[in-house]
Amino acid sequence: MKVRKVPMRTCVVTKESKPKQELVRIVRNKEMEVSIDLTGKAPGRGAYLSLDAEVIKKAQKSNILERKLEAKIPDKIYDDLLEMIK
Repeated sequence: MKVRKVPMRTCVVTKESKPKQELVRIVRNKEMEVSIDLTGKAPGRGAYLSLDAEVIKKAQKSNILERKLEAKIPDKIYDDLLEMIK
């Protein structure tokens, strides 16, 4: 039986490589709208975050997602991410 390759992605805050399933993707489309991509297949520029409250708070404080996605990130995105953890 063939062993499947597990896709790895890097968290933009911690710089850790983890399997794609353990991270959440934040995506910006051509209309500069930012959203949470649970499927990992939405079109647009994406950045991955670990699903950890400390990592999400650090990303919000340091504005790293705004720099990576080159768009303004609404506070609702961070609030939704924190709700996903609970």
